[in-house]
Amino acid sequence: MTGAEGTAALYECVVAHARTTPLRHSFRHRTYLWCVDLDRLPVLPRPMRPLARFDARDHFTGTSGTIRAGLDAYLATHGIDLDGGSVTMLAHARVFGFVFNPLSVYWCHDRSGALVCVVAEVHNTYGQRHCYLLRTDEADEAETDKEFYVSPFFAVEGRYRMRLPLPGDRLRLAVHLDHAEGRAFTAVVRGRRRPATVPALLSAAVRRPWSTAAVWAGIRRHGIALLLRGLPVHPRPRSTPQEGTPS
Repeated sequence: MTGAEGTAALYECVVAHARTTPLRHSFRHRTYLWCVDLDRLPVLPRPMRPLARFDARDHFTGTSGTIRAGLDAYLATHGIDLDGGSVTMLAHARVFGFVFNPLSVYWCHDRSGALVCVVAEVHNTYGQRHCYLLRTDEADEAETDKEFYVSPFFAVEGRYRMRLPLPGDRLRLAVHLDHAEGRAFTAVVRGRRRPATVPALLSAAVRRPWSTAAVWAGIRRHGIALLLRGLPVHPRPRSTPQEGTPS
């Protein structure tokens, strides 16, 4: 692969979800994620391009020419200009034309290399997306109110606490949802870095065929299981447009 030597990486991941209220339910699944420099996206050999494509339509408003342009436009609505600084993105790429990113993360740096902010872009299974602009502390943690309908089994209320360190040899992310009565949900992503070489991608694709569709289907499957257990559904509210993302 060309275009991101030394920066593009694959993370073989275990994703764990744990719900604690109003009933307990947990599951784990394996997938792989890309970690890329938004200004140096990987260019795959033509025969392999169906296995990984980064498309601006899948992020932010979906109308910008590039993912980086979409991010910059979103940041501008918050008065932030990176002045050409680098951005690292962690996300799924399109596989055979399909992608689903429950969470895409962008670590945004200024021209000096200092971290300015982290953007957490959340997608739900209804085709909607929403961004959270985060200012992480020395422990790589940030808090923000929940503003977006993700699971039909949780209302749009509560507060997220996220731990989002920049990936290195290891990937260790955590998202907690706290309600007034305590912690309601935790999602954890753990992974190990591998250089984004052609053999590494082929190996990941063989072990996790059509990985993005598998993630989407897994979420739906567990949703059905919760319905069968009698968990009540919160109706999806009318969306409120957010600058930089579609409603």
